Parts: sequence; structure tokens; C-alpha cells
Amino acid sequence: MAEIIRFRDDEPVDHPAVTVDSFLDQSNANAVRVEPGDDARELIPHIGQLQLVEVNFPAFGDGRGYSSARILREAGYDGELRAVGDVLVDHVAYMRRCGFDAFEPDAALNPDDLQTALDRWPEIYQSAADARQPIWSKRHGAA
Repeated sequence: MAEIIRFRDDEPVDHPAVTVDSFLDQSNANAVRVEPGDDARELIPHIGQLQLVEVNFPAFGDGRGYSSARILREAGYDGELRAVGDVLVDHVAYMRRCGFDAFEPDAALNPDDLQTALDRWPEIYQSAADARQPIWSKRHGAA
């Protein structure tokens, strides 16, 4: 694993995440790892207890983790949401739109390439899990 990239100011969780099944069977964990095929909605009743949710991307073509992130953010989860695994620089901007605020890629990401990817599209057209304002609402004065 490469270095963790965080877009948060709080302290990172310093202990490993447990599986969703293990988390649901115990009461003291505050970090969980969502694998492809896990139902992130099972975590919604517990989001107040969670400090870290890792979402595994075992292959760059497996997009199920995007849905897990959006489900959790729309349910009100405000803890660290970390994409782990086959995270590519080309996907980071889209992952940020879905609510990811930390990344632990298998291979290191070039910082310049990462910033270029994040800056590529300064305007967006639809609302998402991030706080960016769609361009149409700016143009028409809506909030």
C-alpha cells in the first residue's frame, strides 16, 4: 500500500478496520471495511459510532464502492471515508464527488497528477455527495 492521502483535518484512525459482518457482531469497533458485495445500508444505524469506513476497490473496473460511499454520505455519515485498493489518479475526482475524503491506493499517486485531476473540472452540473454547487444554480442565482 502507498501512503494515505487525506482531505481531512482530524486525526486519522490508528487501528485496523473490521469486516462489515464482524462489525455488526460486536459493539466496540469504530472502523469498518466495506468489500464489494457488502450492503453499506447495514451500517446506517451505526454511523454515529463509526470514525472510519474503508471501501475496497479490488479492481479499477469495480464501481460498487462508489455507491457505498454515496449511500453512507447521504445517510449522514461524516467520518473518514477512505477508498483503498486499486485507486487510480483518474478516479480520485469522481470518488471525491461521491464522498470519499481519504485514499489508500495500492500504488503511489504522483502529487502533481493528483492535483491536475482534482482541478480538471472546476464546474459541475449536478449535485452529489460533496458540497460543490452546480453551475446552473450559480447562473440562475439558486442555492
